Amino acid sequence: MVLTIYAPLFASSKRAVVTLVEKGVSFETVNVDLMKGEQRKPEYLAIQPFGKIPVLVDGDYKIFESRAIMRYIAEKYRSQGPDLLGKTIEERGQVEQWLDVEATSYHPPLLALTLNIVFAPLMGFPADEKVIKESEEKLGEVLDVYEAQLSKNEYLAGDFVSLADLAHLPFTEYLVGPIGKAHLIKDRKHVSAWWDKISSRAAWKEVSAKYSLPV
Repeated sequence: MVLTIYAPLFASSKRAVVTLVEKGVSFETVNVDLMKGEQRKPEYLAIQPFGKIPVLVDGDYKIFESRAIMRYIAEKYRSQGPDLLGKTIEERGQVEQWLDVEATSYHPPLLALTLNIVFAPLMGFPADEKVIKESEEKLGEVLDVYEAQLSKNEYLAGDFVSLADLAHLPFTEYLVGPIGKAHLIKDRKHVSAWWDKISSRAAWKEVSAKYSLPV
């Protein structure tokens, strides 16, 4: 049975999509127009009661939250494609640790930058310059920690690419692209090398080209 992923054009959904592509899993997509409020329609709320994206439907099984979907895909299809979870319990612990860091420390300030710099103008809202300044500072502090970690390891969880790395791809693409703050990555030697490696992966190039927002 082919898996279905909802709203592949949006950054959070691309975490799930790139994991599917990395693992070589067949899937189909369903677009959800957030600007038109399609995420609040009863038929969508039936599979995602919070009205958010993404959702993965696997037969009768449904799962939402992008990082949970990543974990599900990596576990279910562990025998194919790259092992994105780690081969030992210690490696798995590091993957989970850095996935949590991405979700709790890296993503919040980057999301604030995305909303204020990329989407506020599109939606006719004024950007909050105070939030932009504070978010850039917070993100810089997080990236200083990343710089230290990546000076010791090729990837965040060790010397193997994992879900922890892939989770950073969609919003960091905004950071180095339309947000216009690539210096936060490029000014840090080891972070820059890490970003070059993960963003040049064939799976991400495919996802980035095929599922791009017009911004």
